[in-house]
Amino acid sequence: MKIAIVCYPTHGGSGVIASELALGLAERGHEIHILSYATPFRLRTFSQNVFIHEVEVASYPLFKYPPYALGLATKLVDIAEEHKLDLIHAHYAVPHAASAFLAKKILRSEKLKIITTLHGTDITLVGADKSFHRVIKFSIEESDGVTAVSRFLQKRTIEEFDIKKEIRVIYNFMDTSRCSENLQECAREKYAPNGEKILMHASNFRPVKRPSDVVRIFAKVQQQIPAKLLLVGEGPERLFVQQLVKELKLSEHVWFLGEQDYIEHLLSCADLFLLPTEQESFGLVALEAHSCGVPVVGAMTGGLPEVVADGETGFLLPVGEISNMAEKSLDLLTNDEKYTAFGKNARARAVKCFDRDLIIPEYEAFYQEVLND
Repeated sequence: MKIAIVCYPTHGGSGVIASELALGLAERGHEIHILSYATPFRLRTFSQNVFIHEVEVASYPLFKYPPYALGLATKLVDIAEEHKLDLIHAHYAVPHAASAFLAKKILRSEKLKIITTLHGTDITLVGADKSFHRVIKFSIEESDGVTAVSRFLQKRTIEEFDIKKEIRVIYNFMDTSRCSENLQECAREKYAPNGEKILMHASNFRPVKRPSDVVRIFAKVQQQIPAKLLLVGEGPERLFVQQLVKELKLSEHVWFLGEQDYIEHLLSCADLFLLPTEQESFGLVALEAHSCGVPVVGAMTGGLPEVVADGETGFLLPVGEISNMAEKSLDLLTNDEKYTAFGKNARARAVKCFDRDLIIPEYEAFYQEVLND
């Protein structure tokens, strides 16, 4: 198949999944064309059968903002004509699916199919903005196939947008062999020179991720046992979190590591992953932690219960229950037998349910189903 994958190039889950899907499909012999405003970070090196097309948008005095959606649609038309595309896989309804629809109309093609994958933010945040509601609903309904990354997101989309057509659940995934290989294993002694327990959190530091809760949970843990905290990512809440760390006198125990392309290299250092997020449509970072055998303590929200088996691979509690999350963290970190069991369960769940060799064939089969329809 000749497939265009449209995605954001950022470190968020949708960009990672789109990139890994492209690599996996290319390995299976499909011709993959990536369209984005920059090269996704996991596709910066050469990969056979993967072609990168950066969407350039000229600035004109007439426009207050560069018209990216129109530039993307134009680029899709060019790529579709030149490479005889079979389908466009848009990751995110806005603007990617809308641009794909426009490209298809310009081409006047019935053979070219559009598949839209909903990742969460396009529904839970963008979709909540009434100015986008109708275009998101239209983009979903006009797609030839639609997938969601969790049952939670499937249900939420159907309810909020009154969708009648099928939305297929195809879970996020990862290459679980990366953690087992430990090719660049983290130097644990750098962060915990005296054998302290290492807790970790990674996100885009938006308020919805509740990074301040992470620090407060850690503070309670650190009062009971020697511990360090690794914070991965960048975002609007980072300065506030840094100030909170100073106020709680935790500066010597907390590491701010910025964005990391491959978080599994750091996860080989971690004893526990904290994810007290307010909204999580799937929780790719929780899956990455589990793949490395790291239990997760987080919030019982969104699609996270579909990834983390509460009481088996981690603990999930109501959003904002900082004291209880700290208590569950200490329960794992001070009980070697329980911790070992949870770690083994976490790794086994990642391999059994979310490995790329299980999920990518689901996408392949769905593509073929849509093309044959």
